[in-house]
Amino acid sequence: MKRVGFQFKVRKDRLAEYKEHHKHVWPEMLDALRETGWHNYSLFLREDGLIFGYFETEESLSVAQAKMAAKEINTRWQEFMSPFVDANARPDETFVELEEYFHLD
Repeated sequence: MKRVGFQFKVRKDRLAEYKEHHKHVWPEMLDALRETGWHNYSLFLREDGLIFGYFETEESLSVAQAKMAAKEINTRWQEFMSPFVDANARPDETFVELEEYFHLD
């Protein structure tokens, strides 16, 4: 299992609303994440809007993203969440993968 860390930025003025939406992620979106191999998935927030994401997958971030990109529910979720991202893009298009350089089991 590959451990993946990534980051992206959410608009600071939209943080509360962004977090609220994640309390009620659409069940179909949760199913799609599970079906495409996103395991042990967590998001962490810094008060300036920097998001750190972590999940485990069989292959890689790019493969996991490609599998999600094929899901219609992901397209709808990303478009719904786009106004919250600092960039003029879908959130999943702004992920920056982080290098894992240490791990302790």
